[in-house]
Amino acid sequence: MSKQINVALIGNPNTGKTSVFNALTGLNQKVGNYPGITVEKKEGVCKLPRGVKAHIIDLPGTYSLNASSLDESVVIELLLNQNNKDFPDIAVVVTDVENLKRNLLIFTQIKDLQIPTILVINMADRMSYKGISLDIEHLEKELQTKIALVSTRKKQGIDELKQLISNYKDVSVKPCLDIASIDVTYFENLKKTFPNQLMYKLWLVITQDVNFGKVDRNEVDAVADFKTKTNADLKRLQQKETIKRYQFINNVLKVGQTIDVTQAKDLRTKFDRILTHKFWGYIIFFAILLLIFQAIYDWATVPMDFIDASFASLSEWLANLLPDGAFTSLLTEGIIPGLGGIVIFIPQIAFLFLFISILEESGYMSRVVFLMDRVMRRFGLSGKSVVPLISGTACAIPAIMATRNIESWKERLITILVTPFTTCSARLPVYLIIIALVIPEGRFLGLSYQALTLMLLYLIGFGTAVISAYILNKVLQIKSKSFFVVEMPNYKLPLFKNVVLTVVEKTKAFVFGAGKIILAISIVLWFLASYGPGEQFNNAEEIVKTQFASQNLSDEELQNKITSHKLEHSFIGITGRAIEPVIRPLGYDWKIGIAIVSSFAAREVFVGTLATIYSVGSDDEETIKNRMAGEVNPILGGPLFNFASGISLLLFYAFAMQCMSTLAVVKRETNSWKWPSLQLALMSSFAYIVALIAFQLLK
Repeated sequence: MSKQINVALIGNPNTGKTSVFNALTGLNQKVGNYPGITVEKKEGVCKLPRGVKAHIIDLPGTYSLNASSLDESVVIELLLNQNNKDFPDIAVVVTDVENLKRNLLIFTQIKDLQIPTILVINMADRMSYKGISLDIEHLEKELQTKIALVSTRKKQGIDELKQLISNYKDVSVKPCLDIASIDVTYFENLKKTFPNQLMYKLWLVITQDVNFGKVDRNEVDAVADFKTKTNADLKRLQQKETIKRYQFINNVLKVGQTIDVTQAKDLRTKFDRILTHKFWGYIIFFAILLLIFQAIYDWATVPMDFIDASFASLSEWLANLLPDGAFTSLLTEGIIPGLGGIVIFIPQIAFLFLFISILEESGYMSRVVFLMDRVMRRFGLSGKSVVPLISGTACAIPAIMATRNIESWKERLITILVTPFTTCSARLPVYLIIIALVIPEGRFLGLSYQALTLMLLYLIGFGTAVISAYILNKVLQIKSKSFFVVEMPNYKLPLFKNVVLTVVEKTKAFVFGAGKIILAISIVLWFLASYGPGEQFNNAEEIVKTQFASQNLSDEELQNKITSHKLEHSFIGITGRAIEPVIRPLGYDWKIGIAIVSSFAAREVFVGTLATIYSVGSDDEETIKNRMAGEVNPILGGPLFNFASGISLLLFYAFAMQCMSTLAVVKRETNSWKWPSLQLALMSSFAYIVALIAFQLLK
């Protein structure tokens, strides 16, 4: 059995750490969450020389071991807890050749924990372009380490890095800084009390408010000298430590790094002047978004239609092939449509993350965040929230998954909770059939009333999301540090491998994470629609045949009537009848009640359910619209679907959380059923109240 070593990949954001991780692990990687928290955990396996395997964990990007976020706390907790199964045998610190001075701060801190540490200087292909030259021999000697010059773009240095990792026992663990030098008396007293403890490790325990596993914090708190240091004193000592580290780094780089400024070619400033402009920056960003979402609609439609048709054909083929019975029904009406309900989202998710990944890899996304932060901050959101909110117009599922790059937990949670208010493509079939039914044809300033109504629903959704975010920011008592620090990386051509791996990883996360919940609820809904108590359900065929005996119905028409009768008297039909008194004040009858309940599987199911209820052979909107137009209100008389009830239904669907897929993703992203449950309750209540007011005022 070959030996496996643990490797921690560490570095500042935007140093190309993910590219190094992808180059080492390829497709041998998986993504999950750290237990109990929502920070993303990436790990993979890399084959090293002499049959050694490396378990590589890609830690969240961090600037130093002085934690200011949940991501950074994860890094420190791992490096200080030797009992952790992922505790590294070796740390690999990835730096960017253009920002070496800043990147080396965390390198010196990890070295002082006496963990074997290798330095990767990434983006080496830019050295000549930027006029940078390095004395690697001098740097290795002064930093007491081994250095790998790497260019993931040109696939250089990865084999050398693997060799260095496999020889990790040869790497010096000598510290870069004597931590006692920042306050000799204080550290001497600490050493007397803890003679067997590493001083720098103890110093991190004292100054960090994170969970350190087996390190006994009570012992540290008991130190009399520690009690004499106030938080302000400790902060001053931390600043003194940082200054001493940079003095050391400056001395090393005086000889180790040479930069010829006259040789450097830089278009970055010119691009930034345009892309972060107070006016043109927004115009360019919204133009790019328009192109992206137009592309998503155009490109995703074909594969989504193909997936939809394929699963429908598979269900029909199996229904004809297998004998009638509960198992066949479960398979063809529960499991296969449930799987189809998962797979159909893959094109939208893949295309959305393709574009997001390209924007991030190119360096443009950081400019967007900077640009939008000044607007979004007023509403309790981050500049990074704008991408999920606008992505929600395609689908809330990938939009919520896109919140992962928001560092502040409070801002991320608020973004997750309000994103479903934005009008997604699944609402369109509902909107189109209701608008066609209740909004008259005509034009205002050349635009049709129906088009204006649709546009208004989009604006209402986005406006509600922003206002809700403002309210949640005031209401939620969540302590979450929020500092707006955004790295402005250099512009670069996206690496094809990184883009593909991001798309695959995000798509897999949805299919295996949310997919299980979607499939389970699909089967429950199938059961509720396929079974019912009493004679009306069990003898539906005889009852319908007797009822329509005098009419010469075709076999297809008769079968539609039987299906409709069964649905009415199934458990889901009984549920629709049961909630009728609750939805009657909104202007709906039990048929709409069934459609509302069943469309919890996915909003677009609304139209298909109505097709079954009204005994329509297909999801033909024109036929369904004609049947709905003929419905009479049993209490008020006149058409059931008039302007008042139509607007009420449109507003209900605009605000209600009618999508189990979204709830499944919210549960996955928040690691709790608490938030999706609250989201479901509050959005549905709000939708009900708004729909009630609209109907009562307009009827």
